[in-house]
Amino acid sequence: MVSVLPLPAMASDESSVDLKRITIGRTETGKPWRIRLLGNQILVVGVQGAGKGSILWSVVWALAPMIKAGKVRLYGIDPKGGMELGQCPDIFHKVVFDNGPEAVELLEEIANEVRVRAGSYRGLRRFWTRESREPFTLLIIDELADVIAYQTDKKLKERAQAAIQTITSQGRAPGFATLALVQDPRKEIVPFRNLFTTRIAMRLDEATQVDMVLGDGVRERGADAHEISELTPGVAWAKEDGKKEPLRGRAFYASDDNLWDLRAYVNGWSFEVLPFPGSADKRGAAA
Repeated sequence: MVSVLPLPAMASDESSVDLKRITIGRTETGKPWRIRLLGNQILVVGVQGAGKGSILWSVVWALAPMIKAGKVRLYGIDPKGGMELGQCPDIFHKVVFDNGPEAVELLEEIANEVRVRAGSYRGLRRFWTRESREPFTLLIIDELADVIAYQTDKKLKERAQAAIQTITSQGRAPGFATLALVQDPRKEIVPFRNLFTTRIAMRLDEATQVDMVLGDGVRERGADAHEISELTPGVAWAKEDGKKEPLRGRAFYASDDNLWDLRAYVNGWSFEVLPFPGSADKRGAAA
């Protein structure tokens, strides 16, 4: 039987959200599994069914009060036609459901914002803070390979790669982070893995893939992501630049009802729950 780790209660307000310590699950010792968003770029790698969506939605769930308050701005690209991000499209400032020109233009728009904001900080501040009065920006790409590797239009592929490299290499100080998810970690698929300062290996097919994601020597320290059970989606090994030891944790699982609640909270909707045999239909109305 497949077990899951349910989401906790949502943070009470935006002031209680710490972008340096976002709780996305539990470690193998039962402590909160926290990742850093501020000043970080995150790559999540795992086979189909490994639970990459658990990490994605755990991050967004933790950020919900700041999203609602306008202190965090989400951008999204889901080349799978919206199968994942399309569950909550209206919590994104902008979201694209393919890997074509619109997706590339969005990436270039964000890359330009990175440069413009960095320029505006010159001589005033070195890093983004809440006091800067600009939203922290998180770009979520669900299936990075479709955008930078499998794109058949060479010019679009090159433009997408250039924009993402700008965002990941220059976004740290002005308050831009990337959460990119991918199945294949090979260099020809993600040629700039080194620009992601936190890399997370979920269930993988081969031991060599663990080294590709987390680095040489991690398996000797126990990070056998290729041995994670199919019955434990959401389990992963994480390695942050500057830290020697990898961390094993399990991300929270977001149910369909959780995603409805997320949309309702961010958008200020109220719901009338209508009973049906064996189910409940949540129908939204503006509060």
